[in-house]
Amino acid sequence: MDSSGASEAEGGESAPAPGSGGWRILIVDDEAVFARAIATTLTRAGHSPLVATTVAEARSILKEHAARPPEVVLLDMRLPDGDGLELLSKLIEQEPAPTVLVMTAYGDVGQAVKAMQAGAADYLKKPIDLEELLITLDKAMQSERLRVRLRYSRTRESRSESHGQLIGDSRAIRDVRTQIDNVAAVGGDRPPNVLILGETGTGKDVVARLVHRRGPRRDRPFVHVDCASLPGEIMEAELFGHARGAFTSAHAARAGLIEAAEDGTVFLDEIGELPLDMQSKLLNVLERRQVRRVGSTREVPVPARFIAATNRDLPAMVARGAFRDDLFYRLNVLGIALPPLRQHREDVPLLAHHFLEATSRSYGRPTPRVEDAALAALAEYAWPGNVRELKNVIERAALLAGPEGIAAASFAFSAPARPSAPSPRMPVAASGAGPVRNLLDAERDLIEAALIETNGNASLAARQLGITRMALRYRAEKYGLRPDDYRRRYDEPTNH
Repeated sequence: MDSSGASEAEGGESAPAPGSGGWRILIVDDEAVFARAIATTLTRAGHSPLVATTVAEARSILKEHAARPPEVVLLDMRLPDGDGLELLSKLIEQEPAPTVLVMTAYGDVGQAVKAMQAGAADYLKKPIDLEELLITLDKAMQSERLRVRLRYSRTRESRSESHGQLIGDSRAIRDVRTQIDNVAAVGGDRPPNVLILGETGTGKDVVARLVHRRGPRRDRPFVHVDCASLPGEIMEAELFGHARGAFTSAHAARAGLIEAAEDGTVFLDEIGELPLDMQSKLLNVLERRQVRRVGSTREVPVPARFIAATNRDLPAMVARGAFRDDLFYRLNVLGIALPPLRQHREDVPLLAHHFLEATSRSYGRPTPRVEDAALAALAEYAWPGNVRELKNVIERAALLAGPEGIAAASFAFSAPARPSAPSPRMPVAASGAGPVRNLLDAERDLIEAALIETNGNASLAARQLGITRMALRYRAEKYGLRPDDYRRRYDEPTNH
C-alpha cells in the first residue's frame, strides 16, 4: 500500500544549544570597551563571541570563518567606515544567513525599523542591559530554530510527495482512499482528531501524510512524532518544550514538537507506546488546546491538527488499564482502518511492480523481468509484515537478480513462526511454563526468560530481546509480568 520505509521523526536544529559549545556570535561595534563587556557576558553564558570594531574587520572575520560562520551577529548601526544597513544586507544574502540583532542609539528608532524591514530579527536600544541582551538573544534563536524546523519539514514533505503513494486498485484500498478524502476535507480552526489503526507495515505513516496533503493545511508543517523512540527521561520536554533553567541542561528555552507544528499537523505515531503519565498530559493538551513548557507558567495556544496511529489493540489496552479510555475517545473522533495485505492480495502484483521499478531507478539498474511463477509465489504468501515486508522482499530480489530475471526462488520469505529450540543463554523452559502451545505462549516465555536472565533489569532484558524498554513494559503488563518481582525473587539471599 505504501511506498516508503520506516519513517523518522520530523524536525531540525540550527545552532547547537548552549552547554555544548553555545552559539558563535559576532559583535560589530566601534565602542571597544562596550564590545568586550558584551563578549565577556556571552562567554559566561556559554557562547563563543568574536569582536569587530569596523565593517572591514567584520568582513575579514566572516571570510576567515567562512567554513563555520557565526550563527548570530550583534550589529551596531553606526560604524566608522560604513553603514550597518549595508553590512546587514550582505549578511542576509549568506547561506545559511545568521540571525542579526541590531543595536541602535536611543532616539534612532527609524534605523532600527529599516533594519527589521531588511531582515534583522530584533533590535536593542543603547545603553544595552546585558541581562536583556541574553533574553533577546534566546528569543531570537528560538524563533530561528522554529523557522529551520518549518523549512526542514516542508522540504521533506515536498521531496516525499512522489514516494508516499497509496498503491492498489482493490475495493479495500479504494475504500481507504475515500476515507482519506472525507477526513482531509474536514477543516476549521479546531479540526477533529484522527486515529489510524492497522498492523505493522500497512502504511499508517503514508495515510497520515496524505490526510495532511489533501487538507487545507497542506502548506503548513507536518511534524512526525515517533512515540516509541522518545527517550523516557526527556519525553515531556521533547513533546511540550521547556523553559530556560527547567532542568540542568536547559540552558535555553526550547519549543517542543507540538508547538513547532504551529497550525499544521502533529502526527503521533505509535501512540500505544506512550506511558500513562504522558497520556494524561497529552489529553490535557487535546482538550484545552494549550501547551505549557516544562518549567514555565505560560501557556501557548495549540492550533495544530492531531493525527495518531498505532498497530496495537487500543480497546484491549483500555480494558486492562494500559491506555486511558478518555484519551482513546478523544483521539478516535475520525477513524481510518487499514486492511492487512492478506485481505487485498489482488494488489500484490501492482505493488510488486511499483517497488521493482522504484528500486531499479534508485540504483540505476535495468528493471529485471519477473517470471509468472514468481508472481504466483508472491500472491500465495501470507505477508505477516504486510506492504513493508513486500517492499523489502522485492528490493532484495531486484538487487540480486541476474540476467535471467526474478524467479520464485529469488524471494527470501520470512519463515512461519514455530517453536524454536531453547537457547543456552535464554532458555524458553526457564519459566517452567511447559511446552509452547502458540505464539502468545512463546512471547510470554521469552519475556519471562529475559527477566530471569537479567535479574529483573528491564532495560537489559529489552536489549536482549531486540525491542525498546517501553515495548517490553507493555508486553510484560499484557502477561502480568513485573520486572520488580523477578528482581526481588532473585536478589533475596538463599539459605544452604
